Amino acid sequence: MIMQYFINNDESYHMKFGSYYQAQVDPSYGWFFVGALRSFEHLAFDRTLDVSTSTFEFFVPQYNEAFFLDLMNYFIKEDIVSDLKKLPNRLINDDEEV
Repeated sequence: MIMQYFINNDESYHMKFGSYYQAQVDPSYGWFFVGALRSFEHLAFDRTLDVSTSTFEFFVPQYNEAFFLDLMNYFIKEDIVSDLKKLPNRLINDDEEV
């Protein structure tokens, strides 16, 4: 069942830029959160955007977005993640700092 999120041979799923999200992660769960997220290979690329506010950013391939949101909703229910929001992908803008 879970594999349906990851297996898709339709070429229309391949895109130059995926979806972009930001969220706050409870610092006491930071390592656990990152480890859990990275245990799902190719689900999303994550990195800390602002250490002082524990803000993470996520670059999510379109074909993984549904599963990514399911996982984030679980973390929200467990009070590990808060303020999850989808934003315009900042890498599309050539003036944006990477």
